[in-house]
Amino acid sequence: MKIAIVGTGYVGLVTGTCFSETGITVTCVDIDKNKIDALKKGIVPIYEPGLAEMISRNISNDRLFFSTSLKESLLGADIVFIAVGTPPMEDGSADLKYVLDVADEIGECIDKYILIVTKSTVPVGTSEKIRGRISKKLVERNLDISFDMASNPEFLKEGAAINDFMHPDRIVVGVDSPKAKKLMERLYHAFLIQNHPIIFTDIVSSEMTKYAANAMLATRISFMNDIANLCEILGADVDEVKKGIGSDSRIGKAFLNAGCGYGGSCFPKDVKALIKIGKENGCDLELLRSVESVNQNQKQVLFKKVVTKFGKDLSNLRFAIWGLSFKPCTDDMREAPSLILINDLLNAGAEINVYDPIAMEEAKKYLNDKVNYYEDMYKVLSNCDALILVTEWQEFKVPKFTYVEKALKSKIIFDGRNIYDKKQMQDFGYEYYSIGR
Repeated sequence: MKIAIVGTGYVGLVTGTCFSETGITVTCVDIDKNKIDALKKGIVPIYEPGLAEMISRNISNDRLFFSTSLKESLLGADIVFIAVGTPPMEDGSADLKYVLDVADEIGECIDKYILIVTKSTVPVGTSEKIRGRISKKLVERNLDISFDMASNPEFLKEGAAINDFMHPDRIVVGVDSPKAKKLMERLYHAFLIQNHPIIFTDIVSSEMTKYAANAMLATRISFMNDIANLCEILGADVDEVKKGIGSDSRIGKAFLNAGCGYGGSCFPKDVKALIKIGKENGCDLELLRSVESVNQNQKQVLFKKVVTKFGKDLSNLRFAIWGLSFKPCTDDMREAPSLILINDLLNAGAEINVYDPIAMEEAKKYLNDKVNYYEDMYKVLSNCDALILVTEWQEFKVPKFTYVEKALKSKIIFDGRNIYDKKQMQDFGYEYYSIGR
């Protein structure tokens, strides 16, 4: 079986590489020639554990190819995935420009039946828009070529994307023809024989499932952050509350950690887009508007704690930041809580030292020379008035506190992810601030 994946961003690259790992012949297509040339050499533009090795292996085994020509990549292909970006516009809606541009090009290129699958996160009804654009191009070419549409949303966690793809909780596929369903069953044969659940539904429900899933997870995070803030006022411990409610089988333990807000490329964008979709269709998604508001406020909780301790004027103070990416095991800085915190600190007059195991180069695109970059998690603490932990990378969880103590001017830690034991920190003599405890 041969497929093409249009778009070599996070979703497209992981999807194409993982399909090639199952024996499918895959060509990943992108208009960025420099990126394609680099990928052909095994140079990966994103950080995702295990991805570079898998790409190199499948290139060597002649199962994974990269190209700038969609027309050539569609030759002999059974399925083409659209996996380009859908960035948010100013009003919160998803920008479908790149998706529809790809649809036009597909309509200009195909010369036989093909199944077109949306992998990008797109608003409900986008598959029909794509179908219309392709049909229009075929009419302009005076061709009568049949094709089908399908929706196959991704549910990948950055930092664990390969495991998520190869061992999925579920695979959701929206189809509206027996032929499309048969092709998708063939594509996912390696997963079917391993008894991974595949849920076939209509296309509209499939498109909606992606948004609903991310909105639910974002809601759980904002709910726990709201509870954490109340716990702090009342003298309760949100971590103990989490254990109590997470043990309820109806609730479960996932996505109940309090912290300094969610970020990344999915949750913020998809919550905004779903709110916009609701508004356009006369349905006010009040709960999701609150989810978004709580998250924006939560991104300032660490700064507020710093101001409570040191005052509004932070001139002549220096702070060390551990962790810049929006979550561990990725270099993704989109909507990262660290960016809000750092800008607030800088505006208050503070000087900032930063360290992240992976995201330093990516962070420079956002922060330029506004902060001091360090390549060592202990040297970054030198002459700082406090340490602020923003991202819970593994190496931060059990640090050498004797090194921390020697480097900091004062034994003060602000923990934005509750990764340290409060009593232990007090026993060590630290002035310790966390979330909801």
